[in-house]
Amino acid sequence: MVTSRGPLLGKRDAGEYCGKRKCMAKCESRCPDQCFVLCPSCKTLCMCDYYPGISCGDPRFTGGDGNNFYFHGKKDQDFCVLSDADLHVNAHFIGTHNPATARNFTWIQAIGIRFADHRLFFGAKKTVKWNNRVDHLEMALDDETIDLPAKLDARWESAAVAGLTITRTATTNGIRVQLKGVFDIMAIVVPVTEKDSRIHNYGVTEDDCLAHLDIGFKFHDLTDDVHGVLGQTYRSDYINKLRVSASMPVMGGITSYVSSDIFATDCAVARFGRRTSILMVAS
Repeated sequence: MVTSRGPLLGKRDAGEYCGKRKCMAKCESRCPDQCFVLCPSCKTLCMCDYYPGISCGDPRFTGGDGNNFYFHGKKDQDFCVLSDADLHVNAHFIGTHNPATARNFTWIQAIGIRFADHRLFFGAKKTVKWNNRVDHLEMALDDETIDLPAKLDARWESAAVAGLTITRTATTNGIRVQLKGVFDIMAIVVPVTEKDSRIHNYGVTEDDCLAHLDIGFKFHDLTDDVHGVLGQTYRSDYINKLRVSASMPVMGGITSYVSSDIFATDCAVARFGRRTSILMVAS
């Protein structure tokens, strides 16, 4: 992740990335403050570009096959994003209903991850008025709150789970969550702005700016039996039956992905627990 530190800190906008590759990377003008660097190519991407594993806005996913689709889920419910033998990821959806257009809109508010005997949570706090200088993130491991100083590059390392770290990619509202050899997740808390609400008729009210997560998932060592809204798109036998030529291809069948809570592994396509190969070492 490239994060602009600004001229006041005496930092260059461009920097060296990709380890021994030592390439120079700089964010594009459309996302000057923060972007991804893809190694070893050194190509930069904005958070919500069309890249496999990305989920943004009224959830638009880019699947492992590179195709984009929407999954609207349902307000105040949890859905299985990915389920594999040793890893399960659920998302909690928030939303709004605009009676003028009779449409429902949803966003991902929080993520719950199951691996081995652990439960990792991170999400956006309910927020009335948005202020980017205030941190709207909440995080927990096994029901214990994770406190991470509001400082760029601040890093938390789990004492209970070897290889699990959370690093701030911005002073507030941006984190990178990594479990070595299992996943690498970027998450940013953003609001639904008054402008967006006006343009898209979201019907956002003054008592909730609908703070939610824009997320970039990267998974390692998935099995070919993986499933879930996003997970199935990583299978070698996955056949995309959506109308990819449509302006808004929508994945249906939400009943297959409903979970009873943010950590539940009871969705119809659940795979979690079929194999135990992620070994966690307690420090």
